[in-house]
Amino acid sequence: MADIRFDGKVAIVTGAGGGLGRQHALELARRGAKVVVNDLGGSVDGSGGSSSAADAVVDEIKAAGGEAISNGSSVTDDAGVAHMIKQTMDQWGRIDVIVANAGILRDKSFAKMEIADFELVLNVHLMGTVKPVKAAWEIMREQNYGRIVVTTSSSGLYGNFGQSNYGAAKLGIIGFMNTLRLEGAKNNIHVNAIAPVAATRMTENLMPPAVLERLKPEYVTPGVVYLCSEEAPTGAILTAGAGAFALSRIYETEGVYLGEGGLSVEEVRDNWSKISDPEGQQAYNAGGEQSQKFFRKMSGG
Repeated sequence: MADIRFDGKVAIVTGAGGGLGRQHALELARRGAKVVVNDLGGSVDGSGGSSSAADAVVDEIKAAGGEAISNGSSVTDDAGVAHMIKQTMDQWGRIDVIVANAGILRDKSFAKMEIADFELVLNVHLMGTVKPVKAAWEIMREQNYGRIVVTTSSSGLYGNFGQSNYGAAKLGIIGFMNTLRLEGAKNNIHVNAIAPVAATRMTENLMPPAVLERLKPEYVTPGVVYLCSEEAPTGAILTAGAGAFALSRIYETEGVYLGEGGLSVEEVRDNWSKISDPEGQQAYNAGGEQSQKFFRKMSGG
């Protein structure tokens, strides 16, 4: 089969000044994409800012013969996001790919966490994904082409101590993706998610060096770049780390119909084993499929 290429395509990668985003940007450029390297240049907790990190990645891409421009906008700032989209359109006239990678951490147990830290992380991860995608959505619809990769996490999919803010944002991104893949289908806009395990600034203090060495960001990037390609699926949650790849899905059990007459709390308790029985469970493609199951059960099916 032919190599996956992005010749003539334009990609925006947010949070691309280092770590995962840098690797995504470099590989997309290596395969022919024109790349907007977005990075606010702040610290892991979101403070500060400098365009030097994004500029350095642009220099790397150009040194390798590719095309790239840098952008230092915050993904949470409406005016900054609008400027990034305008800068991209002025430079190249189209937007084919968005990799929403930017993020910060403010880890604390929920008991000790300030609401401000919860809101900030939610804003950067969730709204910092929504705003660039929204700003480019009509462009992709008019092109009848778009590939969007959002970044989720095992903390959102499965939970992680001390990350209630981060987990809430990361699972919210999946809800966002699930609807966009439906709304974008008729215009050939595919939307997928990556759940990476990688050694970055956000994880370097959580694992020993020997483990971090095997979790290089570049071992995640092939999965991301595939999700950016014309051949990409849509609605997939790809988990990746250390060269391993898997798919995460949300399943619902078949459940049991308890009827409406005399329904009680005790009936739910007494039928919990049937409600939770995994046999016949399904991963639905849209919320309406769940409703259809309940209508079927109401009808005795």
